[in-house]
Amino acid sequence: MPFGNLFRRTWSSTNRLDGKTVLITGANTGIGKETALDLAKRGARIIMACRDMEKAEGALKEVIEGSGSQNVVIKKLDLSDTKSIREFAETINKEETQLHILINNAGVMVCPHGKTVDGFEMQIGVNHMGHFLLTHLLVDLIKRSTPARIINVSSVAHSWGTINLDDINSEKGYDKKKAYSQSKLANILFTRSLAKKLQGTGVTAYSLHPGVVQTDLWRHLSTPQAAIMKMISPFTKTSVQGAQTTIYCAVAPELETESGGYYSDCAPANCSSSASDDDTAQKLWELSCRMLSLSWD
Repeated sequence: MPFGNLFRRTWSSTNRLDGKTVLITGANTGIGKETALDLAKRGARIIMACRDMEKAEGALKEVIEGSGSQNVVIKKLDLSDTKSIREFAETINKEETQLHILINNAGVMVCPHGKTVDGFEMQIGVNHMGHFLLTHLLVDLIKRSTPARIINVSSVAHSWGTINLDDINSEKGYDKKKAYSQSKLANILFTRSLAKKLQGTGVTAYSLHPGVVQTDLWRHLSTPQAAIMKMISPFTKTSVQGAQTTIYCAVAPELETESGGYYSDCAPANCSSSASDDDTAQKLWELSCRMLSLSWD
């Protein structure tokens, strides 16, 4: 048993999700796949939104076999392309009569400098802008399915981030760690604003830190960073452990009356002061709307 587990609060729930529909982005690997597997076991209909359909086929097979549920589907979604996001959302809105839980889980981490199809810096583009647009396009369906939940997977890395409203795409200089931290801070600020806008609708919103998890996201680490991660690996989480806080936010009945909070290790947690700044949250919301050419009041 990794040492880190000795210090963690354990949480488990037998809550069922029969008759509920759950959409998970980035569900073909890591904590996304483990979340899909767990929620499928609870009886939910699972929509696995994945960029790589070949990997998605394998993940689909694993989830169906592991859960014993046939009510699992895969759909193509590339969060680095707003055209793909719009087509995907159109399909969901047309084919699904309800959506009870949206889990914005997909992400890229400390990757080399790159741009999305629409010209956003890759990390802010995929981790924030892509999910912002997706949530906007699905929110009416979610509102018709209440009580419903929207869950944004952030990271403790948000603590080292600042939102650079004048240079959100890091064009004046690219530091992959700063860009990642900014995108994870954006996830929490988006959750705060979303919770306010959805007050009284029956839709609640949550952000979370899954823990330091051993996943494919590590693939862009430099050799020294990878060596450090290897050293601390006994204190890190497996994908199954990393998925627990997402699952907690999706199923814990006590969270039904909570909205806008940040969670870690299946419990409320403190986020940084920057992540609690409602003024920045509002400015980021307005900037995101402008950059995506949409109005969302």
